[in-house]
Amino acid sequence: MQQIVPPYLLDRIAQAAAPRFPIAAEAARRALLREPPARLGIEPLPGLPSVLPDAPSAPDRRISDAEGREKLPGRLVRREGERATGDEAVDDAYDGLGDTHRMFERVFGRDSIDGAGMPLEATVHFGDKYDNAFWDGERMVFGDGDGEIFRGFTDSLSVIGHELAHGVTEHTAKLRYQGQSGALNEHVSDAFGALVEQYALGQDAEAASWLIGEGIFTDEVQGRALRSMIEPGTAYDDDVLGRDPQPGHLRDYIETDDDNGGVHLNSGIPNRAFALAATELGGFAWEHVGRIWYDVLTSGRLSPDEDFAGFAAETVRSARERFGPESREELAVMHGWSAVGIEVPPAG
Repeated sequence: MQQIVPPYLLDRIAQAAAPRFPIAAEAARRALLREPPARLGIEPLPGLPSVLPDAPSAPDRRISDAEGREKLPGRLVRREGERATGDEAVDDAYDGLGDTHRMFERVFGRDSIDGAGMPLEATVHFGDKYDNAFWDGERMVFGDGDGEIFRGFTDSLSVIGHELAHGVTEHTAKLRYQGQSGALNEHVSDAFGALVEQYALGQDAEAASWLIGEGIFTDEVQGRALRSMIEPGTAYDDDVLGRDPQPGHLRDYIETDDDNGGVHLNSGIPNRAFALAATELGGFAWEHVGRIWYDVLTSGRLSPDEDFAGFAAETVRSARERFGPESREELAVMHGWSAVGIEVPPAG
């Protein structure tokens, strides 16, 4: 079940939020009870710079409105090329799908999720104050949030990029959603979600926030986002939500039966390795670590049950293949993994 808000955070809200945020507590309980379908999981923004040479990007977007019900796909309200509707959730989803398609097309030469022009579909206004967003194997689905803790989930471009990247993983490495391979699945979505946002904003690695889900908390929450890639464990520290529990080093790896073996928790470890490698190299992250990670994802060399060490070794190998032996890129990737407790020898 590939959702952006991890179950441990929803459980915390359901248990602790009621006195102060009764609507949020009830919304979290409903979100925990509901299971998404079992299969899981561009136009540049006006006025933003084009940081790479222009290239065609022709997504096929279809946005539907669930109108507060939990029935998919809902009523089709905007198709490719149609004007903005004035419904913020509809138009944000449309733009976010376009931004994601644009980054994958221009940077990696990938035409949509499946690489073969798959239509990009999304449903907004899902459920009554639904506290999550998810990829169900066919479409993005966005709740509106409870209004007390969570805003609408189309407010964050990194959330949109994250969920669509689950679709890319389904069509490439097929990382099993359990344990370390599941944490890698979540990590890949965080990494490409961050890259989508950085590409749309023209941000280099130093200027980027490295936050996933920035903007989805209301002003009542003491927190910046759901996760911080560069500083796992620091995204929020709130009297209701508690403190962000993500580890950022292998020595703090969390063994648990919850959350498919801690997939949203332990993804902080490879997240930090990625962000550190990107900031060491500087410049635009999609031009170096992004390309390396995409090469790994599409290499055919990953096992569905890949662990952190195996994935790390493949990133070093791909860095050498793309940028050359003992290149800055290979060394930065090695340094990133070493900083989180995973030592990888140079690729031979």
